[in-house]
Amino acid sequence: MTSVFHRYPRVSLATAAKGDGIHIVDSEGKRYLDASGGAAVSCLGHSHPKVIEAIKRQLDDIAYCHSGFFTSTAMEELAEYLVVRSPGVLRYGKVYFVSGGSEAMEASLKMARQYFLEIDQPQRRHIIARRQSYHGNTLGALATGGNVWRRTPFEPLLPEVHHISPCYAYRDCRNDETEEEYGRRVADELETAILELGSDTVMAFVAEPVVGATMGAVPAVDGYFKRVRQICDRYGILLILDEVMCGMGRTGTLFASEQEGIVPDIVLTAKGLGAGYQPIGAVLCTDAIYNSIVEGTGFFQHGHTYMGHATACAGALAVQKVIDEEGLLAEVRRLGGILDHALNDRLGNHSHVGNIRGRGLFKGIELVRDRSEKEPFNPDIKLHARVKSEAMARGLMCYPMGGTIDGEFGDHILIAPPFIVNEQDIGDAVDILANSIEAAIKSA
Repeated sequence: MTSVFHRYPRVSLATAAKGDGIHIVDSEGKRYLDASGGAAVSCLGHSHPKVIEAIKRQLDDIAYCHSGFFTSTAMEELAEYLVVRSPGVLRYGKVYFVSGGSEAMEASLKMARQYFLEIDQPQRRHIIARRQSYHGNTLGALATGGNVWRRTPFEPLLPEVHHISPCYAYRDCRNDETEEEYGRRVADELETAILELGSDTVMAFVAEPVVGATMGAVPAVDGYFKRVRQICDRYGILLILDEVMCGMGRTGTLFASEQEGIVPDIVLTAKGLGAGYQPIGAVLCTDAIYNSIVEGTGFFQHGHTYMGHATACAGALAVQKVIDEEGLLAEVRRLGGILDHALNDRLGNHSHVGNIRGRGLFKGIELVRDRSEKEPFNPDIKLHARVKSEAMARGLMCYPMGGTIDGEFGDHILIAPPFIVNEQDIGDAVDILANSIEAAIKSA
């Protein structure tokens, strides 16, 4: 019997007792290869000595101080570390620290709104985002996201956000158009929505550079985000990129948007920032946004008790230094190629695998009942849940989800192993995953 209100109260969970590199060991001694980093969080595994030592040192000095009274060395150093490694104009911007991804999204929305108030454009209030996206579980973040099954129960509580099509070439690119033409077509939906709402009333467009949990590591086609950036610039709209899941090296560059050749006005990050060693998230904004507040009211009307938490910042700084010092971004690119080859070699011709996609150590496998027609499985059988159960029974953690196509139909599996995996780990993970998929389909 438990006194904990678990997120799945009907499920009996194993007890995580110890972290050992890329493995979690439960209280019975069973080992689980963490091939998803939890939810793409644990990029350095579960026992990195440099990170643990940095957290202990910070605890010896001071664990926490309220940001309304003090700054801390850890927070200042982490902010500088991130800013100098940021692309383009973000290199001259500022960092606002929070405790996770949902908080980061809420902060970014309020930051965008206050920016337009400060520059005397109070009529800008509309947010445009994409269907089949996920931006967090607080009400503002949930409204911004296009994840149908998460939104539906709380729809009456959600503020209005306008949604356009995702960039999902596997399903939506027509036979009579190239991927470039397809990308232009769906990007141009943004301009259409702006004009319908009123070009001077839209404040921001929000998107994940690589869509994570909702669709399973779906990158945009070449040119899509450059077109989006052009449209935002044309109408004076802020581009907010949600890199909570795909950022901080997960796709092979520190910021996922670097691979799109664009720079957002606001970018948010969390999971891989602190690698799970402490809860932390961050919002990076341009100096134009920051200076509008400094030169205007002088106060960002937002805040959380644990923002800029000294221990969390110390842990995150250690994580980022390890990634830098150990050359792990290059390793993510190299190992991502090995993972891609292993997945395609084992599952690329599987009759129930429709698509394998992603970047770096961020891969998605979409499962289908009929490969030639791209027909999904009946959602009632909950294939994704069966895959997770079979994988856990075999000692593998992966991140399967349902509703891939429209919130109801479709199943995918997200793979996001720690950056410290080796080739043998990748081979083991793919073998177990393939066997788990087979077992799940047979049991359906």
